[in-house]
Amino acid sequence: MKTKLALAALALASTSVFAGHAAVEAAKEIIPLKDGGNLYIFPDGKMGKESRVGTSVYLKKGEVLEAANGRSIPVTSNEVARMDYLLSKDHSNN
Repeated sequence: MKTKLALAALALASTSVFAGHAAVEAAKEIIPLKDGGNLYIFPDGKMGKESRVGTSVYLKKGEVLEAANGRSIPVTSNEVARMDYLLSKDHSNN
């Protein structure tokens, strides 16, 4: 249990400084990637990617992403529109 909590805290602490609070709140899991970005896994199991500079990235179903810890993660969905909305939500005046 301690290990899971530590990993969750590390994942949240390592998210980009540009990440919108809404994206962090919406995600079930955030996985730091080797390229400096983050993979967001939502409660419905769908995935979205944030680049190292805080922008949403198009994912191709079937591509394999490499986590910072070396783990390979196959892409099962592309939630680029959801990521774009969540990352920009905290920066709009609406």
